[in-house]
Order: sequence, then structure tokens, then C-alpha cells
Amino acid sequence: MDSSDQTRIAFFDVETTIPTQTGEAYAILEFAAIQVCSKKLVELHTYSTLVRPPSLSLITPKSIQCNGITPEAVSSAPTFAEIADQVYSILHGRIWAGHNILRFDCLRIREAFRSIGRPSPEPSGTIDSLRLLTEKFGRRAGDMKMASIANYFGLGQQTHRSLDDVRMNIKVVKYCATVLFLESGLSNNTFASNGWVSPNTTTTARSHKPPTAMNGKNGTSNSRKKLGIEAPPSSSSSSDKKMKRASRRMADPVPFDMGPFRDEMKATTGQKRPRTDGFYSPCEPPHIKPLQRPASVGSTSSAAVLAPDEISIPLLKASLVPYYRVAERIALLHNGVAFQLFFCRLRVRQGVVNFGDGGKPRFSLLVDATSTICQILDACDNVAQKLSAESASSSGWRPIVNRKCGQVNTPTVRMHIQTTNVDGGLRYETEIYKKQPWGDVEKLRLSQCNAEELDGLIRVGAFVDVYFSLESYDYNQIAGIRAVLNKLVLWPSHEAMDVMRFHMSGGF
Repeated sequence: MDSSDQTRIAFFDVETTIPTQTGEAYAILEFAAIQVCSKKLVELHTYSTLVRPPSLSLITPKSIQCNGITPEAVSSAPTFAEIADQVYSILHGRIWAGHNILRFDCLRIREAFRSIGRPSPEPSGTIDSLRLLTEKFGRRAGDMKMASIANYFGLGQQTHRSLDDVRMNIKVVKYCATVLFLESGLSNNTFASNGWVSPNTTTTARSHKPPTAMNGKNGTSNSRKKLGIEAPPSSSSSSDKKMKRASRRMADPVPFDMGPFRDEMKATTGQKRPRTDGFYSPCEPPHIKPLQRPASVGSTSSAAVLAPDEISIPLLKASLVPYYRVAERIALLHNGVAFQLFFCRLRVRQGVVNFGDGGKPRFSLLVDATSTICQILDACDNVAQKLSAESASSSGWRPIVNRKCGQVNTPTVRMHIQTTNVDGGLRYETEIYKKQPWGDVEKLRLSQCNAEELDGLIRVGAFVDVYFSLESYDYNQIAGIRAVLNKLVLWPSHEAMDVMRFHMSGGF
């Protein structure tokens, strides 16, 4: 591939089925791509095809309602395996571009190649126009979905067909870039005085008031505020000086510069915050020795460990971070740093359950959530859900705290136990410890991954200390965050504690 090919931008879009059952994957029904010159944005190559899914029964009425592709339309179309070579040659080594591709289209392409046992094409760069335009153009078009931006510029309705959507995507980018280019060249209040720009052009996500030419005698127009230009006072000499300063300011920024966007995509999350204090001291009985917080815990070793009293709700933020190579996921930060949570002495409401569907087992347990835990996790839920909505996700949100009506049904949180494949067998990635009544804490060496073995250790009504991360998910139109255990510490049973107290009191 020569250098000219590598500088081509491949705008692409896929239309898929909509999964209706747990564990059901998306199936591509249509693929379209337009390669454009990165310097002139002229079309160099166009490709579009319907795709026959593995089973026509995957095309449900909900899927047809979304994109209009019926089983009859794709019954004679090629399968993805038959077009894989063409798709690979169009995408591999080029800049990928599209609307919301980081959270949808890129994932579907990788899944499709994985399903036929072939390596996926890799981009030389990725441009998600949803992310880019939301950052650079602002929320002038509301939720910044393709249909909303097209309606804003009067470009017609989105058809949700791949080739039409790709052409509309390119057109939307050109329109937004043109407006940003014109705005960058303003040295006075041209737009506001001539009144030819839509009032919505100065609307941001936090302001829905239409701009006025002047706000009061000495006020400034919203367009001037946006451009950093102060309103001229009555003195003409002072006005000239301020306009010169404004012109100098306008020469510096480049609204459509993609440099900061690339830097943000490459940024890593957080740094390790060392801890030297005791792990369990806040709620530990005097005769139990505290377990020190380890230097590293699995894959989240760089995350700070925070107890409930160390969490400040206003410092909780959500951010989109790179996930694999061509996708993004939501990460939660506390004061700009990735973190893990530690809660001690939680009561087990429900023992270990295996949610695996015939494949890799997925173990979890249910614990009671105190009001403090609910407050912290609800705050994490809120910031993550807000970012998910701003990223144009269409999935429904599932709260991390389970609440049911009735005084007996106190809130609960499901804790997920991690497993991993090692040499063809499964082992626990979550570290599991057991406290002894006399104070020692020992790591358990469990022989196999099965619910029966864990259920014998983790009983309803027992107490546990949990040390977990919050991970986001968006699968089968359901999104949310879940608690993934890095460490689980089992407290001694009530019977063992009674025996210990008996011996400590001089009995026997």
C-alpha cells in the first residue's frame, strides 16, 4: 500500500440486525464505504452491498422497522465471508471515519471478521464524527445524532441505509467545517449584525437561550462572547484598541484542529496513588489483624484504592477512553484518577450464581447495600449514564443498585467474580481470601471454577469485604456499570467467632 492509499479516509457505515435475546450477536445486513482524498474530500472509490446474515430469522420486525431491510431483500445477497476480502482491502491501513463508529460500527466489523475466523482490518487512524463534532461544533443540533445535524442544516431525512448515511455523513462534516471556518475568520460582529446565521449556532449544551444582537446598552452579543470579543464601549479610541486585541486573539485558535482530539484519544487513565495505611482498620474487631492493601491488583494496579470516607461525590467524573484499538468505553475517575472501591463487612444476600449461558461461567453474588454505598454508586451511575446519553447510545440504562418495593427489600449490589482461561482451563482472576477467628488472613487456593465450590464458602448471611472496580458495558441494547471484584475476603462464620470468644474468655 503506497502513501497515497494510507492518506485516504474511508467513511463507512453498517446496518445490522437488532438482538432480541441474551447472548445473541449483531449480524451485518448492509455495508457501504466511500474512500475520499484527505486533502480535497473528493470521492475516490465507492462500494455498497447488502449482506445475507447466517439465518434470515435474525431479521425481526424491530430490525425491519429500524432500517427497512427485509429477509427477502437479502435472501440472494452475498454472505459476509464472501465480501470479506473487499471490505478488508477498503478499510485496512486507512483512516476510518463515520458517525458513532467507535461505539458501534468498528465493533461490528471486528465481530464479523472474528465470526469467520479471519483477522480484522486495522486503521491507521480513526475519526468519529459524533465525538469530533460534539467537541468542536457544540450541541447546536441537540443530541448531535446524524438525523439531528441533517435536520439542522436542512439536508433531508436520514434513511438508515448504509450508502445514504455515508454520503450524508460526509456532507454533514463539510457543512460543520465550513461554519467553523467562517467563524474562525470573524474579526467583528458580522454574523450578529447581518443576522444570516441561525440563532441556534451559538447554543451550547448548557444554554438554550437564543442570542440577541445586544444585551443592554453595554452588553455583548452571544456571538461575541463565543468568539472572545468584547463589546466596544462608547469611546472610539478605546474601541479601536479592543478590536485590535480581539483580532490578534482570533488569529490564534483553529476551531477545527484535530490535534487535541488525537491527543485525548491516546491519553491513558489515571496514575497509581500509593497506599500505606491498613486495609481493614476502620471496621475491624481488635483481635483481627488488618490486611494491608497490596501494591497491585490484577489489571487495575494503577487505580487508587478508596474507602467510602475518601470519596468526594463532586470529584466523580466519567470519560471515554480507548478500548481495544478502534472502540471506546466509559471509564470512571475520581479527581481525574482511575480508582477502585473498598467496602468492609457487607452482608451476603444471595450466594454465588452462575450466569453463564453454556459457555464461560460468570459467577456473582448479591450483597446488601448501605445508604453510604448507595449514595456513592448512584453518583457513579449518574455520571456514567449522562456520558452514555451524550455519546448517542440508544441502549437502555440498568442501575447498578438494585431496589425493590417494600421495607424488607433493602437495596442490593451484584458483585461479579472474574475468571480467566489458563492453559485451556479456567481459574479465578478475583483473589479470594479467608479470615481466621484468631486474626490471620490466608489466600484460598481453589482447585476449580464452579458455583458449588464457591457456594460452600460464601453463604447467605455471611459477611465479606469487597475490593472492586466499576466497569461499563453496552450489550444487546442494555448499558450500565457493574462491580467487578478484584479481591474478596470472607469473614469467619458466626460459629467460629463464638468458639473464639469462648476460648478468649478462658473457657474449656
